[in-house]
Amino acid sequence: SLDYCVVKIPRWDLAKFNRVSTKIGSSMKSVGEVMAIGRNFEEAFQKALRMVDENVNGFDPYIKPVNENELREPTDKRMFVLAAALKENYTVAKLYELTKIDRWFLEKFKNIVEYYKILESINSGSITHEILKSAKQMGFSDKQIAVAIKSTELAVRKLREEFKITPFVKQIDTVAAEWPASTNYLYLTYNGSTHDLQFPGEFIMVLGSGVYRIGSSVEFDWCAVGCLRELKNQNKKTIMVNYNPETVSTDYDMSDRLYFEEISFEVVMDIYNIEQPSGVILC
Repeated sequence: SLDYCVVKIPRWDLAKFNRVSTKIGSSMKSVGEVMAIGRNFEEAFQKALRMVDENVNGFDPYIKPVNENELREPTDKRMFVLAAALKENYTVAKLYELTKIDRWFLEKFKNIVEYYKILESINSGSITHEILKSAKQMGFSDKQIAVAIKSTELAVRKLREEFKITPFVKQIDTVAAEWPASTNYLYLTYNGSTHDLQFPGEFIMVLGSGVYRIGSSVEFDWCAVGCLRELKNQNKKTIMVNYNPETVSTDYDMSDRLYFEEISFEVVMDIYNIEQPSGVILC
């Protein structure tokens, strides 16, 4: 069976318009989409939420208040109303009745919020290796953990490195090990024990422009593609970091290694520490 989970979430830029309905239905309102890969649903889902909006730390119960009308009729921010409802101890049965979201997903959302409550009950000085590792395996970012335990992102990162809790690089195996995998699609996960490939160094790392939004679209991705092509002409090995499945830069044949990952301080530094590239280019 396949050992990875993929979550795609559309991006809506409705806040940039006056008098526009935030309700979403069968007519297309999204301006872009993201794709996150993890070893379990919770990990991939929280990654995807951060990719859609860099100001969001994950499945955060404090972004929106509970509003049952918003749970009944989908809006662009319903996920966060759902998180708030779970924080207010709404049951899965009650939420299913309101949202008609499959109970399997609701149980997964509940797992995240329940773990967030555990993190909030701990102070930064008493967090253990097991608690921190479990949080990372459920897709919590360092910044998200820092907010919950009232610490800072850098302090959590330092603690994580002391505990030797670092992500593993996994290769997407589209044929479930029926044949040897040779794809260059890579992702980071804390639900692993070994890397899937070697890290010889000497790569040039190119950071993409992320999700399409109003004001940033395919023309910015073309900068990354042009950069990759020029590096190839100079016989440099390339690493592409991006999370937008609609782009040309995330095509399998554009770079030597393609990380479908968040473009955040935490993740870029994790990839940098693993790959030890000889240079980084921001596109």
